[in-house]
Amino acid sequence: MKTTEEFLTVLDEGMLRFFREIADELVTRFGISRAEAVARINAAYEGADIDPYPDIMCHEEPEYWAYGLYFLPKDGRLPYGDSVEDLSEWEIRPAPPKDSHVWTLAD
Repeated sequence: MKTTEEFLTVLDEGMLRFFREIADELVTRFGISRAEAVARINAAYEGADIDPYPDIMCHEEPEYWAYGLYFLPKDGRLPYGDSVEDLSEWEIRPAPPKDSHVWTLAD
């Protein structure tokens, strides 16, 4: 297990793939840059104790984690899994500040 240049937590190869899938979901679903997607993940999981694949996180799909990293909860819920079609009703979680160390990729 090791850290990578992109993610600020120690991951084995399986969890590295999983985190990259979360980043892919953020990019494709919400149209943000890969750099912002990785920064959001780093802000949430920097230094977290992530077990080797399959960590307990893997009980949910990468899409689930992407929604939580992108939207703020409303009444303790996120739009993932709901029949919410109009995502404009959901408040977007602010991205980490551009001068933060969690931005490990160029935008």
